[in-house]
Amino acid sequence: MGALEEVNFPSGNPDELELFLSWLAFLRGAVLRKAMGVTDEQARWQPDGKLLPLVGIVHHLTNVERRWIDGAMLGEPTHKDPDEYRPDLPITLAIEVYRARAEATDAAVRRMAVITTRTLDETADLRFVLLHLINETARHAGHADAVRELLDGTVGE
Repeated sequence: MGALEEVNFPSGNPDELELFLSWLAFLRGAVLRKAMGVTDEQARWQPDGKLLPLVGIVHHLTNVERRWIDGAMLGEPTHKDPDEYRPDLPITLAIEVYRARAEATDAAVRRMAVITTRTLDETADLRFVLLHLINETARHAGHADAVRELLDGTVGE
């Protein structure tokens, strides 16, 4: 198990950005705990063809972080992968890429906090983006929890 899966429940932190990053890490770990230990076939399974498969959840969250951090905050060109929700890649690779993206996101956020907090418009700044990522990751952590329970009965953290 990697560091992301072992993150404890976040505690208070007077540094707002570190508080946000601790919540994001905690929720990423919840997603990864649900995605780990399944075969590629299981990772592509969808109950009655509904909900996203586990590999799709991991891949989608990777791309959401890339679009919001690299694209919206850093101004790099990004696009939405047409196969984002049902990628044709092994779950172990999706997990590896998600972990790398998490490290890149955290490093970029810490750099932005030191240099500047770029404002997208009057209402969207780095704090807004981090709260959006926390919300998106929390929603899909619950989604992954439901898929995994329906897949093989695994429940819990």
